[in-house]
Amino acid sequence: MKYTSFLIKYAEIAIKGKNRYMFEDALVRQIKIALNKCEGKYEISKASGRIYVEYLSDYDFDETVGALTKVFGITGVCPVVHVEDKGFEQLASDVTSFIDEVYPDKNKTFKVNSRRARKNYPLESMEINAKLGEVLLNAFPELSVDVHNPEIMLNVEIREKIYIYSEVIKGPGGMPIGTNGKAMLLLSGGIDSPVAGYMISKRGVRIDAVYFHAPPYTSERAKQKVVDLAKKIAKYTGPIYLHVVNFTDIQLYIYDKCPHDELTIIMRRYMMRIAEHIAKETECLSLITGESIGQVASQTMQSLVATNEVCTLPVFRPLIGFDKQEIIEISEKIDTYETSILPYEDCCTIFVAKHPVTKPNLNIIRRDEGNLSEKIDELYKTAIETKELIIVD
Repeated sequence: MKYTSFLIKYAEIAIKGKNRYMFEDALVRQIKIALNKCEGKYEISKASGRIYVEYLSDYDFDETVGALTKVFGITGVCPVVHVEDKGFEQLASDVTSFIDEVYPDKNKTFKVNSRRARKNYPLESMEINAKLGEVLLNAFPELSVDVHNPEIMLNVEIREKIYIYSEVIKGPGGMPIGTNGKAMLLLSGGIDSPVAGYMISKRGVRIDAVYFHAPPYTSERAKQKVVDLAKKIAKYTGPIYLHVVNFTDIQLYIYDKCPHDELTIIMRRYMMRIAEHIAKETECLSLITGESIGQVASQTMQSLVATNEVCTLPVFRPLIGFDKQEIIEISEKIDTYETSILPYEDCCTIFVAKHPVTKPNLNIIRRDEGNLSEKIDELYKTAIETKELIIVD
């Protein structure tokens, strides 16, 4: 069947009370952004807790569904057939034709679920369900009714037009991008941070990102890997401003001046300082990392306290309670896993100590950072002034 319309379902937006229209409008904007990259002319309309996309020209069904199922805020995409209200007999004929065309194999169970949004329709919902069910059983004896777990859920929505659909293609859920501010993601080439960016964006947060590059210890391939990961996340989040910071001189200076078991923590503290500086310049309200408690030495509770201490912005860690397999499963779902495991090391893995401290003492860390006082401010300033901006879409 050639569908010309889609019904867009949402969930959490529906409980927003008097502010609901703002979230609906934000969702419509994100739908437009997604569909503008697809072929075909369309119109978007809102009506009684529903959003409809109606195509006015030829379009690519798979491309359109692929775009819509990456829009945060959408819980379901329903290809619909809409028909004019010409009385119940015509509706019965339209529903029979729909089932006949969409389901060549009629050996299935079904249920009719009608919604009478237009209250002047002469039949109530329960009557519509019963009468349409009877029509279908008479037309297709192979069908049988199952009101609890049907193979076909036939939905009929009676509005100014009548909408018929039976498929609900799952969307990502969450909240529309831009409804909950902007944050700065510390993006590496690993598995975790792209997933963290996806997770926080799902809550309506727009993200920028910062990547710490360490040439010649990390190659241009490592940098390109991060750009490629940002592109995959951007399919969900929209454009990402990726700030690439040359971190080599700071890392070498820390390596030269500080105890090697503290390298990871002290380097991480300077990454957080730089990321926060860029975040404030770009009006981000928080930092986002892919850390999970206890996953590595720099992610113990004590280590997280040590890295948090240098920040004044809140640091959100969407994966904090996830185990590695749970993170991998999400990375596979959003298509970042295969890119993340490419063997191009980032700057974090190059300077890892053989026996890193797992329970850093803040007083000792502060004391040892004092060894950097001669040059660190100059290196910090240079790293920020020489950063590269890549706009990823």
